[in-house]
Amino acid sequence: MEKFDYVVIGTGAGLMIAETAALNGKKCAIIEKNKFGGTCLTKGCIPSKMLVYPADMIREAEKSNRVGLSFQPPAVDWNKISERIWKQINFSEIIEENFKKQNNITIFKGSGEFTSVNTMKVSFSDGTYSDEFEGDVFIIANGAKSFVPPIKHIEQTDYLIPESFFGDKFPQKPWKSLIIIGGGAIGAEFAHIFSAFGTKVTIVEMRDRLLATEEEEISKFVATEFEKNNITVLTNTAIIDAGTNKSLKILNIENVITKEKTTIEADAIFIASGVASNSNSLKLENTDVEIDSRGWIKTNQYLETTQKNVYAIGDINGKYQFRHKANYEAQILMNNLFSNDKKRAACYNAVPWAIFSWPQIAHVGLTESQAKKEGLNYWIGRNYFSQIAGGIAMGINKNSTDNGFIKIIVGEDKTILGVHVVGPHAAILLQPFVYLMNVKHKCEKQNLKKCNNTICPQLGNYLPINDSMIIHPSLNELTAWVLENINWK
Repeated sequence: MEKFDYVVIGTGAGLMIAETAALNGKKCAIIEKNKFGGTCLTKGCIPSKMLVYPADMIREAEKSNRVGLSFQPPAVDWNKISERIWKQINFSEIIEENFKKQNNITIFKGSGEFTSVNTMKVSFSDGTYSDEFEGDVFIIANGAKSFVPPIKHIEQTDYLIPESFFGDKFPQKPWKSLIIIGGGAIGAEFAHIFSAFGTKVTIVEMRDRLLATEEEEISKFVATEFEKNNITVLTNTAIIDAGTNKSLKILNIENVITKEKTTIEADAIFIASGVASNSNSLKLENTDVEIDSRGWIKTNQYLETTQKNVYAIGDINGKYQFRHKANYEAQILMNNLFSNDKKRAACYNAVPWAIFSWPQIAHVGLTESQAKKEGLNYWIGRNYFSQIAGGIAMGINKNSTDNGFIKIIVGEDKTILGVHVVGPHAAILLQPFVYLMNVKHKCEKQNLKKCNNTICPQLGNYLPINDSMIIHPSLNELTAWVLENINWK
């Protein structure tokens, strides 16, 4: 029986560990059923952002008249957009070829199945299996899959999920109409994308608001902007069943509060109802690896599972489904497995994320409702784009419906509990707070009095964060000056 030092299942963040193992002279097996690169490269955050960017430009152009410019409605070259996306997705082929050239790496194109606590075989697409092999260390990084809710007759609609959208069902042109099932991050991003391209989009969400993981005031803000951008948002809505009407796809729906029933139809249905674990393909019943009630693999702070020498990183451990989180965990394992440095533990107190809708959203730490639920004493600060020169330069004023803001939540010990941004460049504006939270920065009350002089506003010459100067005028003032607006009463 062949034996490997390391067996890596999944080629997203798992490749970081496989590469490090190979560079350390270890014999490594890589198991991947689909394209190399994982969800982010091949059917997730990277190709979707290549759709988001042109959609953003369209929305920017629509607002240009408020800064003295005017544009004709842009012509969308869908073929060129598609070519750029597929060129990036197909970069996975280069990655795979590079790994094939490594002498101490064996690649299995299939699904790994444990046959005992330290042995495995690979199931291939033609129904055959590899020979059984042994591993000293197993790294499980095979991610998650789109969750398809049990909707009656949904299979008749030839629905899309991210895997098929960035696969054999990629549209030849934007649809005239689209129904999106799910009002979370993926649903919000695709609603923005296709509405900008001229598609009439309808979001169907069972909960009482969009983006349930975000601050309630941000959810309301986004919903308002969505409606202005020709996106119909149906919350508190249950789906009775699905079907077709000639070339159109239909959903029969019911408002769970009013009990009103209606039928909606569109050219296509896109399901964005979250993700489910891929653990069922691993035959974990043949191991001592435990999963939780939802199928996610249980791990401790060192990414160790309940079985010795088996680790789980990324989506599969159920702790925040983001590629940057998976990369963070891979770096921890690389340190713990291949270096003599102090053993590192994972900490999830400052996991940031962004939703690339229009408006853009970014989030790190607790929401106000979470802080309240935990019984914490806290203070809130807000700052609006209309209150800084950078926002004014963009044509945003206090009456603008897209007057976004930052909200900061500070705890009793003056540490940052959470930060939430909605508006232009939210992801960039949030990042400094991630750094501050990781070093437990304290937000001390400023000695300087807030300047209310509207003729000569703050010029950036005071020191709101760690005695640093803030570039003026820039959007960084939005996040830096929010510390000055904390209500300490």
